[in-house]
Amino acid sequence: MQSPSRRAFLVGRRAERSPWEAFLARLRRAAQGQVYDFSTPAGSARLVPGHMQDVYQARTLCHEYGITLALDGIPSSAPQDDAPVLWVEPGSAMSRHERLGAGDSRWFVQPGCLIGELESAGLPQFRNQPPHLTVAAWLADRRGCDWDRGRTAASGLVHALVLLADGTQANLGAFGVDNRKPLDNLRVQAMIPRLFELNAGLTADAGQGTCWDARYRLDALSPAAERTLNLSHLLLGHGGELGWVEWLVFDERLGEPADRPYESRYGQRPGPGDALQSADRAVRALFDPDGLFPAQGQRFDHWHGADA
Repeated sequence: MQSPSRRAFLVGRRAERSPWEAFLARLRRAAQGQVYDFSTPAGSARLVPGHMQDVYQARTLCHEYGITLALDGIPSSAPQDDAPVLWVEPGSAMSRHERLGAGDSRWFVQPGCLIGELESAGLPQFRNQPPHLTVAAWLADRRGCDWDRGRTAASGLVHALVLLADGTQANLGAFGVDNRKPLDNLRVQAMIPRLFELNAGLTADAGQGTCWDARYRLDALSPAAERTLNLSHLLLGHGGELGWVEWLVFDERLGEPADRPYESRYGQRPGPGDALQSADRAVRALFDPDGLFPAQGQRFDHWHGADA
């Protein structure tokens, strides 16, 4: 019988896997869905999950190997060429959308559901939005979610379950005297006071116009009169930079169609000032202190603060 050392001498030693190759091998073993390697120098691949469990596994492995986890399909997505990245595309296996009950105005929606399907179902906020986008990509798109300051309730979004970078699942929804559910989550409980602090500090710096020029919708914490404060609105236009959305709930009674073309008003904006950029960095640090998600998931070259 040949000894292991003699076999190694005869056939040569097997080349050691790179961290990227090891990551892909482990992801392929764990995932029910499809994994596609783009064979780029830095490392780039796409995962189409077969189940939400695939996303949990991807998050764990990306965190372990230092790989960016990016939502695929966002309009004007920023390139992620300098470091290894896993693009995750919510597909047909994550596309359910259904009423919560007979006669209920609320809809349960998974991230892979297409906007065109929601418009056909009668949800008015998706009128004139790109029908081919997944609801996850729409939620991340700053152009599609460009409501006036304090009027994020027009999105019709009432609840979101979000997977944060550390694996915590955060329930984000209505928040007030009669609804303290977000405080059931210790991670969110620790974030809320700081988010309100940041919003309060922007009273003067955010200006008095109708546009909200920061990257993240802290104005959701100061809703217009007779609107309910809802923490899920922090995700509107988040660029895929704050977390991975597991599912959403929309209320068709609350949604309003956009009152401007989809391309919105970004071309006319001067861009956020230093205070808004500082607040954006602080919001991102609260949601994703380890930098698992892209630092810039959506690019607007003409928006001066896009790479803040």
